[in-house]
Amino acid sequence: MPRLTLRIDFESGSQIGHGKIRLLELIAEHGSISRAAREMKMSYRRAWLLADETNRMFAKPVLETQHGGPGGGFARLTPFGRSVIGHYRAIEGQAAKAGRAHLAALRRGLAE
Repeated sequence: MPRLTLRIDFESGSQIGHGKIRLLELIAEHGSISRAAREMKMSYRRAWLLADETNRMFAKPVLETQHGGPGGGFARLTPFGRSVIGHYRAIEGQAAKAGRAHLAALRRGLAE
């Protein structure tokens, strides 16, 4: 079955889609941008830039970070960051449900 992917374009020119959301989810899971980057098979720098872009996109931060040191560094989602993921996944779920019949029709029309 085809799947629907969603990208939200804001008036400011900022965008958020499945890649940034998945990165945030992995950061939340692992507490680390570098670990999330490895899991997504991207460079740490790319992951950091995407995380920073997402953090600056909103009026409230989505991530809190601390650079390494004696106790090591960390990255964690703020409550607002968790709500961003929740809103995105809710919109995505509703859109997939609404488009299910159309996706099935498109699939039936695909070449063998």
